[in-house]
Amino acid sequence: MDRFDGRAPDALRPCRVTPDFVPSADGSCLIECGGVRVICTAYVEDAVPPFLNGKNEGWLAARYALLPAAGRRGPRDGRNAENGRFIARALRSAVDARFLGGRTVTVNCDVLESDGDACAPAVTGGFVALCCAVDKMMRRGDLRESPVVHQVAAAAAGLLESAPCLDLTRREEEEADARLACVMNEQGGFSEVRAAGEGRALTTPELNALLALAEKGASSLHQMQLRALGDRADVIAPRRTLVIASNNAHKIREISDMLDDSLRVISMREAGFTGEIDENGETFEENARIKALAVARATGFCALADDSGLTVDALSGAPGVRSARYAGAHGDDAANNALLIQNLRDVPAQERTAQFVCAMALALPGGRVYAVQGACPGVITFAPRGEGGFGYDPYFEYVSGETFAEMGEAEKNRVSHRALAMRAMLPYIETL
Repeated sequence: MDRFDGRAPDALRPCRVTPDFVPSADGSCLIECGGVRVICTAYVEDAVPPFLNGKNEGWLAARYALLPAAGRRGPRDGRNAENGRFIARALRSAVDARFLGGRTVTVNCDVLESDGDACAPAVTGGFVALCCAVDKMMRRGDLRESPVVHQVAAAAAGLLESAPCLDLTRREEEEADARLACVMNEQGGFSEVRAAGEGRALTTPELNALLALAEKGASSLHQMQLRALGDRADVIAPRRTLVIASNNAHKIREISDMLDDSLRVISMREAGFTGEIDENGETFEENARIKALAVARATGFCALADDSGLTVDALSGAPGVRSARYAGAHGDDAANNALLIQNLRDVPAQERTAQFVCAMALALPGGRVYAVQGACPGVITFAPRGEGGFGYDPYFEYVSGETFAEMGEAEKNRVSHRALAMRAMLPYIETL
């Protein structure tokens, strides 16, 4: 089938993105696709809609306006609101709002000229404006971690004389039997598909053919976005940094060994945090939350904290949250163990039951916190055994008959209270 402008059925019109088109905006671009021209601007405000109050996440909104003389429809056409919602959903699929904090990013898409579908170019340009705004926020220190987790672009296609064609002009749209627009991310996933068979119903093969064309067009637009963004494309799907809220080398190594390489794992010191944290909670979980939030807010990175300790049944749960300072000085393992054994001197073997408890909290820079707990049962021995581990490990005998100090690191990392807590925490870490 011959198209009016001579293009092949699977060809896009010439497309160009000019970033920073509106210098006063937090992020902006002009996107031009054939006879379609759209100005996209992103603005950031330190507030969220009322329904998000207290939820520690941000929001992304979008507005679409077909300006007077831009096309045959006037600026009050109800499709403006419909298209605005389409663009907002598309861009929200690219963002992890937990990393926006209490901010709203509004992307305005103002159509200057509309020779065909302008909504799809608005999504493509709106994403570029969003990335420019995120880059600006990171450069001025408002954000340390980018909320952009996917790259999205949109493409449209339609049936002309029953032939699938990509990127219809207005004249082609008027003669098309059906049209389709879709939003696709860099992994080939579709986050939004909008189709209409106005001339006649679409068959399944025709729908699949239009989807394949739109997918090809969106893939090309992804490359155009990256070229336009240049170095600012680094804000897309960055490798997350996870700060372990501790400077205890043993603890950091244990936790790091339980994680894969998808995260950059660093200590508090490496993150630049040298302050004191007042662990004044009455439970392990309270202390873990206090530490994680303090480090996340100070560094701007995700922070993982744990509060671990030994609870002995015969001592009414002591040492409990005071495990590290049981004898007075923080981290004096020898003194802590000596006091523990002294306090259990008259307790028979069958009553020396205990458990190691680990409460773990993951705090995001925006304030969201996830907390879990793991507990490992055992008994307190009369004498230390083993050369490994730290803290109370030489006196804590696991159900296997070995003390934690007798176990190899791999075995301890498999059964310990911290391992159990980490397994419970991994589903939350995997969302970063």
